[in-house]
Amino acid sequence: MTEMRLYDLRVTVERIEGRSVCGLEVGDWFEVTESSRVRIPAGRHFCLFALQSVLPLLPAKMRRLPAQDRLEQDALVCCPDPDERVVMRIERLGERTLRTEDLT
Repeated sequence: MTEMRLYDLRVTVERIEGRSVCGLEVGDWFEVTESSRVRIPAGRHFCLFALQSVLPLLPAKMRRLPAQDRLEQDALVCCPDPDERVVMRIERLGERTLRTEDLT
């Protein structure tokens, strides 16, 4: 059995520098836990385009990185819509041990 340690993550809307056409508000968030489970609070939503701008960074943020790695130091991501300019923060929550044979 092989194990690996990954962080659970929370992505939170930190600020909106334009106008929020998609309906996101400061403080809206989603979490990724257990490597692949996405959780959004009941009754809320998260814009698909804002989500797609964050997704490529999440696997790297789930792992321990060297201190000098840019992704270890940076946590902000912007939505690609220039009129909205939604800025999101990726935060590490607790770290968990997962069995690799339970993952794809």
